Parts: sequence; structure tokens; C-alpha cells
Amino acid sequence: MSDKVLYVMYDDDHVLKDSAKKLVEKGVKITEVFSPFPIHGIDPIIGVKNTRLGIMAFLYGLTGLTLATIGMRFFMVTDWPMNIGGKPNFSYLENILAFVPISFEFTVMCAAHGMAITYLLRNKTLPGMPAQNPDPRTTDDKFVMEIRLSENNKISEKELDKMLQEVGYLELDKKEIK
Repeated sequence: MSDKVLYVMYDDDHVLKDSAKKLVEKGVKITEVFSPFPIHGIDPIIGVKNTRLGIMAFLYGLTGLTLATIGMRFFMVTDWPMNIGGKPNFSYLENILAFVPISFEFTVMCAAHGMAITYLLRNKTLPGMPAQNPDPRTTDDKFVMEIRLSENNKISEKELDKMLQEVGYLELDKKEIK
């Protein structure tokens, strides 16, 4: 089954945002917006929900803190206890203040790397993965709005064309996808 997709190109992010507002008010479902930089305020207009990346960052940080604590206890207390600066080495709790910088740095490192890898996997943008933007100009200075006709089956293609003419776009590209 094939689907018809409209790619509506703009050269200004404010014009795209205003067009998206007008189209959504008329009942058009906008599938995606491609832009060279984040357009603040477009997500609620087109119905994109908030991500759970913050929750994942907390979990990655908690994992880093746990690994740092287990590692420091094992290396500095159990495996090879050392007397550094006259501090006792037979208890992790007595040395916990000395381990705060290491705990903090490892927590931040695990959270940052975990978030970056999760972001790349979720968006399918790891090196070697094919790009999914419809037009290479969206990485430079153009903005593209994707509208799938299968998601807008209550609106005919002619009505949609008329609505798009009213909002004023730069280019319109119609493609069949499978």
C-alpha cells in the first residue's frame, strides 16, 4: 500500500510556524517538520509529546554513581587498601568525602554518554545510517513540513492544496512512498 506525502518547503521559520498553526486549526495533521535548527514552540503546535530523555539521564547518572561507589569501595577498601594522607582505609563510609569528586565526575560522564547514545539510537542518526530528511537543503537554510494524506483522510487532496495556497509556501513536492 502506497501513501502520498506532501513536502511543503519554507524559507523562514516564523512563516512555517504560522502556517502550521493555521493548518492544525483547520484539522490538518502535520507528521513532521525538518529544519536546520530547533524551532522553539513548534512541538505543541504539531502535537509532539515531551521526551523521556530527562528520566533516562537520571537513570544513567544513577548507574554511574552506583558503579563509581562499587568500584571505589572495591579498589580502595577491599582489594588494595592504601593509607593516603593518614586517612583510615578499612571503611568506605569514613572515606566517603574523599570519593565525592570521583563519584560526581563518573555520574556526569555516564549520564552524558548514555543520553548521547540514546539520542542517536532513538533518532536513527548513528554514523552509517541513511538520512531521513526529504531535502538536503533542510540542513542548511530551508524548512520542510511533511503532511501524509493517509493521516488526513477526512480532507481531500484538493482541499489540502487550497489550504496550503492560503498559507503561502516556497515549494511543494508530492511523493508516493511505500
